[in-house]
Amino acid sequence: MSDDLVWRLGARHPGHDYRVFKTAFVEATNPRTGAPKRFSLIESVNWVNVIALTTDQRVVLVRQYRAGSNSVCLEIPGGMIDGEEAPLAAGARELAEETGYTGGTWELIGDVSPNPAIQTNRLFTVLAQSVVRTQELALDDGEHIAVETATLPEIQAKLVSGEIDHALVVAAFGHLAFRHGGLG
Repeated sequence: MSDDLVWRLGARHPGHDYRVFKTAFVEATNPRTGAPKRFSLIESVNWVNVIALTTDQRVVLVRQYRAGSNSVCLEIPGGMIDGEEAPLAAGARELAEETGYTGGTWELIGDVSPNPAIQTNRLFTVLAQSVVRTQELALDDGEHIAVETATLPEIQAKLVSGEIDHALVVAAFGHLAFRHGGLG
């Protein structure tokens, strides 16, 4: 990190609590001008998403309504990390709850800052291989999900066409492609 670009932080002021995130404000000083600036923050717990491959190399996907875009989105399973839960454990929990798939081998393949301009959390992407459907879905009150699968070449086509357009899901498949030399 280039120290001459770091803003000097001052007072932090709480905002509101919205259950899944909190808002806050932080005072900072511009290192170039010395001028003060108040930044708005969204404080959230860390998140995890899961690229889960079945024993026959199909990706487990979920379709669900998203209020922000007022649309049904095609995504990979994922959600909030609970407390001190490790990303791999959270990924296994979310995959089982949202899809009924369990087992396999697990590896952390990347993490990103969802929006560093305003968000304080991280998103971890895990790869689960050789998962199998072993249980019924265990959805919470805010979820209504349809589960489906697709091959990696089909995923690539869905990314190119925009059928999969959730930015954090696109980033997850980017991690997979970078690590494994592509999706096809």
